[in-house]
Amino acid sequence: MDRAEPLNAPVGAPLDASVEAPAGVERRLASASVSIDQARPDALLRLGEGRPRGFWAREGRWFAHIGEIGRVEVGASDDVSRRFRDVWEGSRSLFSCSWKDPRSEVAPPSPRLFGGFSFGKEHGPELPWAAFPPACFLLPEVELMGGGQGGGVLTLRRFLPPGENPDQCRENLRSALGEMKEQVLSASGNGSAGEAWIPATRSETDPAAWKSFVVRALGEIKAGTFSKVVLARVQNVSVEGRLDPVEVLLNLWKGNPGSHVFLFEPAPGATFLGAAPETVATVSEGLFQATTVAGSIARGDTPEEQKAFAKSLLKSQKDRREHRMCVEDTVERLAPLSEEVRAQDEPHVLTLSTIQHLETAIEARLHPEETVLSVLEALHPTPAVCGLPRDQALEFLQREEPFQRGWYAGPVGWFDGDGNGVFVPALRSVVGCGSEWRLFAGAGIVAGSDPSQEWEETQIKFLPVLKALSGALALDGSGDCTPVAK
Repeated sequence: MDRAEPLNAPVGAPLDASVEAPAGVERRLASASVSIDQARPDALLRLGEGRPRGFWAREGRWFAHIGEIGRVEVGASDDVSRRFRDVWEGSRSLFSCSWKDPRSEVAPPSPRLFGGFSFGKEHGPELPWAAFPPACFLLPEVELMGGGQGGGVLTLRRFLPPGENPDQCRENLRSALGEMKEQVLSASGNGSAGEAWIPATRSETDPAAWKSFVVRALGEIKAGTFSKVVLARVQNVSVEGRLDPVEVLLNLWKGNPGSHVFLFEPAPGATFLGAAPETVATVSEGLFQATTVAGSIARGDTPEEQKAFAKSLLKSQKDRREHRMCVEDTVERLAPLSEEVRAQDEPHVLTLSTIQHLETAIEARLHPEETVLSVLEALHPTPAVCGLPRDQALEFLQREEPFQRGWYAGPVGWFDGDGNGVFVPALRSVVGCGSEWRLFAGAGIVAGSDPSQEWEETQIKFLPVLKALSGALALDGSGDCTPVAK
């Protein structure tokens, strides 16, 4: 499952990333870093067009990466029930041979793998998910880390070929890093090369079919099959022209402060991006943190409306019941992995660009052997993206949901060799393959849910990506969820 991949377009003085070390000789992963002023992620991402690339932003800190020198993947033919453990085991050979250049201008950050998992174990990579197996993580060749006042750190990683002069290899690495820095700085002034207008059509779930879907779920809840299930629906956008995913990403990032914004392209032309409102797992030196988000209401058009809606959400017994289910399940699942678990006594309101949610912060001190991936194995899928009880809700979704979720609502993020990492559920998301883009939005159904209100909630949840597409010149920019084509 772990394999080193040759680069599509190496920069600078190339080292052959696909060279395998002879038996008994350990290959070495070399890293060198340099500071870079006015770092812009789009500059690096556009340099990486036609190669694997990605982006992750959280609370002002961001990473952009291009290329790959290693990949850990779980295929559809593997034992997908072990995918979290297999990814961790497969990463060992990549992390175990890390070497940092002591003469690097900036201390290189620890290597990390970027990627994610499909929502369900039954995932079979079909269009639009052909490039997204049940699990896929990349070790990038080039990583740009930024935040704060605009400065950043540019890191280049290569495997040193066994048997060659180490000093010469390291000099080649530093030389290639210098060339990469110049390319990034030169590209910083370049914008999108898109057309002035890109025609696009949009279609979505039939409202009557959605109502029937919700009514069937409510029938199962009344019968006691489960207490909650998260139903999703899609909108499809067909673009007549070239749509720049980097432009879509920048619009999504700019328009959704407070969200966790991501892009992942494991292969050229296969794009998955979104703006998640919550974290499913953050682990740093044994400390687990997450936010449980469940229960929703509109933001409102004025500050007065926003406050009134927030007050209404806090008073809603239906939303508080749904939220409490999610918090209690997370705490229960964390208990066997932790020495102590703490959750806030009362939820507060998280206000985002188009919607407001009930949110509760959860912390835990993990047992020493636990990692962010072992925690994900215990928590995913959470009640916020699936339902309760988990198995019964999953069975209903597999039987009744009329499309393949793929990576929608699965965990996406990064982890390092010490088991630290950040993962979010892939919500408010869109997958693109060529001229076809599919948007996803979901709503938690509990006793008392109204199909029309849940329809409106999902309409609001489509807005972040619809507006990002509009800003990339693919739609009319209104953000109106009324379909322009059936």
